[in-house]
Parts: sequence; structure tokens; C-alpha cells
Amino acid sequence: MQTVYLDHNATTPVFPEVVEAMDRIYAERLANPASQHLPGQHARRVLEDARRRIASLLGADLDSPEPDRLILTASATEANNLALLGMARALGGPPGKVIISSIEHSSVIEPAEALLEDGWRLETLPVTPQGVIRTEMLPRLLDCGAQRAAPRLVSVILANHETGVLQPVGELAALCAEQNVPMHTDAAQVVGKLPVDFRRLGVAAMSFGAHKFGGPVGIGGLLLRHDTPIRPIIFGGHHQDGLRPGTECVALAVGMATALEICAKRCEEHLRRMAALRDRFEAGLKSNIPEIVIHGSDATRLPQTSNIAFPQVDGQVLLLALSMAGVACSAGAACSSGSSEVSPTLLAMGVPPQLAASSLRFSLGTTTTEAEIDEAVARITRVWRELTGK
Repeated sequence: MQTVYLDHNATTPVFPEVVEAMDRIYAERLANPASQHLPGQHARRVLEDARRRIASLLGADLDSPEPDRLILTASATEANNLALLGMARALGGPPGKVIISSIEHSSVIEPAEALLEDGWRLETLPVTPQGVIRTEMLPRLLDCGAQRAAPRLVSVILANHETGVLQPVGELAALCAEQNVPMHTDAAQVVGKLPVDFRRLGVAAMSFGAHKFGGPVGIGGLLLRHDTPIRPIIFGGHHQDGLRPGTECVALAVGMATALEICAKRCEEHLRRMAALRDRFEAGLKSNIPEIVIHGSDATRLPQTSNIAFPQVDGQVLLLALSMAGVACSAGAACSSGSSEVSPTLLAMGVPPQLAASSLRFSLGTTTTEAEIDEAVARITRVWRELTGK
């Protein structure tokens, strides 16, 4: 029995063209790009070319009079940690208030909580029942008032990793700019799936990871606006302006650039196909199991993400049963795999705990076919009926 893979939000298969591009780099046996000799200089040129290709595809400019910066990291998780901790510690002055949304990934929540140890305050932006951040609440949180800590940093996800609901980051960034408060966005689930324009978003920093869009595992990035203060959070070298020490992997950088280029070329067709497949999937399940609840269905979502509650069934039990039946999905973020905690995202949306506990995330990708969607619907329906006795 062939597995139907519906967990592309956790990781995507690497594009064959990316593997080929990386193989060519490895075959060159490039020197350390930090070395000053001619082989090192050649490796540096290849690396910087990949860096510029990535930045350009994401709407950043590394060569303008006020150049943006792209810090290459090992993952979007590292990029989020560098953004939250590095920006907060570079702002100077006494600790203030960091504001995040109630639906952030754990790689934003946990560094934000770590700032509490340095005397920072943490406040969260609520969301609507459809999972959209309530923008009208931000001005109140940005108002320091007479007896309240001054807001110093805001971080809001671009699209939620569990529901796929897109967030009004541009509008929030404009509100932050009015108060001169830098804003970061975790764009890990959007980059490579929808067009992203860093400068147009108006944020100070943006994180992403290559394996979410057909690139290799082991590399991510943090885009920084030219005027964004930041300090390193790891130490031991002067690489990347001293902000992220450690030898950059040229092959991984080329792999990420290649994957982004492929996504950019296929974007419009990919969006149409993913939306059609997701709608086919949800309609098929709704027809067979009328009781299901599709979270965030009335909001604007990523076209490949579907978060569905299956009443009368525990989500973890259903997840394992579906795995045995050849359907790979998830109960939430892969980084939280193994946790028995009910999804904080769904609880923040006001979903009743029992319904949240019966929810699973299905995420499609470039390799997903109509036949797989129909087979997944049939298998999920059969397993649900077996578990409920219906």
C-alpha cells in the first residue's frame, strides 16, 4: 500500500533540479568561502550570487544605497530565534514589551518567553474565531501609557502553520512603523508558496526555511531591513558581518536559491492547482462525513492547507490509525510532534478543547495528485467510520 503524503507543511520533497544543482557544487569541491586565497574567493562569489538571487526573489535589495541584509541560518527556527533575541538585545535601553500573536509557532513563542528572564514583558494579540489576528487590538498594546512598559518589538506570523490562515502583516507593520517599533514576521509557511515582497510588507525582519518549498533541509534565512539593529546569539567567528558565525554551506545556499526560482516560475499554476485539490479534498470529506469542521474555512488561507476536526474521535488516535492506513498527516506543527498538548492555535480561535483535540492538519504539495486526494478521502472516511462505528 502506497502512502499518500499530506504533510507538506512539515517538510516538502526536494526538487530534482535542486539536487542536481547541489551535486554540481559538491563536485566542484569548493574551498571555504571565508578563506582569502583564490579558491576561497571563488566559493565566496558563488555563495554571494546565491544570496542575491534569494533576496531578489523575496523583494529585498542587497545592493541599494540602503541595502537589506540576508543572514543565512540553519533553519527558520534559528532565524526566528535570531530575530527575537538578537533584535531585542540590540535595541538598547531598559527591557520593554515584546508583542506576539496568540497563534505563533513555538520557535517565536519560546524565545519571546526567554526574554522574560531579561526583564521583558510579553503580551499577545488575540485572533478571531476564523484565526485572523485582530488588528484593532494592536494600537492599544503599542500604547505604553503612564505606568506600562514601552513596546519595543512585535512579531506576527505571515500565515499560520496549522490552519494556513493568512495574516494582515502589512497593515500591522504600518501600525508599528507609526510608533517606530520594529516588526518581525515568520514567513516559513508562505515563502515559495505565495509571492512575497519583503520591502512592500514593511517589516523590519522576515524568517523562512528552504525545506518548506522544495529546498534542502539545513538552511534558512533572516532578511533584515537596512536600519534593523541586531546582535548575534551564537559566537565564534566573524562570518556574515559577525551576526551568524560558522562556515556557510555554499551547496545549501545554491539549493535554496534554485528552489525559490522554481517556485517563482510555477507560482500561478501551482496556486490554482493547490486550491483546486484542497477544495476537492474538503468537499469529498464533507460529503462522506458531514460532521467535520474545517477550521478557518471562511478566512483567506494558504491554498494547500486544511485543518479539520473529526468529532467523536481523538486526534492522536485518528492520526495513528491513518498512518497505518497509508495517509501521512499531522496533529499540528511537526516541531510539536509527540506533544499531548491540544493545539494552542485552535484554542486561541475559541475552538472547544474537545473539538480541537479531534483536529488534524492536511497539507498538500507539488507532488500531490487528484488520484491521491480521492484515495485519501476514501481511506480517511473508512478509518473514521471504523473508529466511530458509523
